[in-house]
Amino acid sequence: MTNIGDQSSHTLLISDLHLCVSRPNITAAFLDFLQNTAIKADALYILGDLFEYWAGDDAMEDAYHNIIIRAFLALANGGVNVYFMHGNRDFLISDGFCHAAKITLLTDPTCLTLYGQKVLLSHGDALCTDDAAYMQFRSQVRNAQWQAEFLSQPLAERKRQIEAIRMRSEQEKTRKAADIMDINPKALADLLAEYDYPAFFIHGHTHRPNEHQLQLNGRNITRWVLGDWYEQGSYLRFDAKGCRSVSLIAAS
Repeated sequence: MTNIGDQSSHTLLISDLHLCVSRPNITAAFLDFLQNTAIKADALYILGDLFEYWAGDDAMEDAYHNIIIRAFLALANGGVNVYFMHGNRDFLISDGFCHAAKITLLTDPTCLTLYGQKVLLSHGDALCTDDAAYMQFRSQVRNAQWQAEFLSQPLAERKRQIEAIRMRSEQEKTRKAADIMDINPKALADLLAEYDYPAFFIHGHTHRPNEHQLQLNGRNITRWVLGDWYEQGSYLRFDAKGCRSVSLIAAS
């Protein structure tokens, strides 16, 4: 367990930005966030789906990804620690990108202490156990052998396959009940019990930003769901006084 911060410091948490060339407004908002907001923090935690997709670390050589890497380097050189956790879109991000951007890769889940509070972080997709088709897909693509075989293909072919998977996934979403794409309550309770009921559980993935107050085994737990950056861009600010969600519009 890691301990970060003192009474005067703060930490920021974001997820589900889905950065891509075709959404320049979100890219601009993110770069502004790094330069003017995150630079004032002790640390920035990105809980998955930083990019719309990631075909492998050799993809970072293009101009677009170099812009993002340079922005992360400026943040790191400004004294801000940046941590990244895989999402369901960018689980192929590896040491090459993290080293280039001076980012620390976290396991999912990660438990740490922020300002005296025990906090559990996750992307959240592993808890959507009611979506059997997605869980089967997740198990396949997180397999080391599958990843090695996929990454052995040319970059252009990998991108073509990912685009096909994304299109199929979007079509399947329209036929799925909304509740199966949310976190399963038992899976959540089991995870929180495994980590001895942390004071805070923070995750993304579902694109359903909210604060939930839970009571499990006589313990009070605050569950924060981070918002996506498609339209509802926001971040979570964590300091000695607790957590609060901040809208990008309100902060500007």
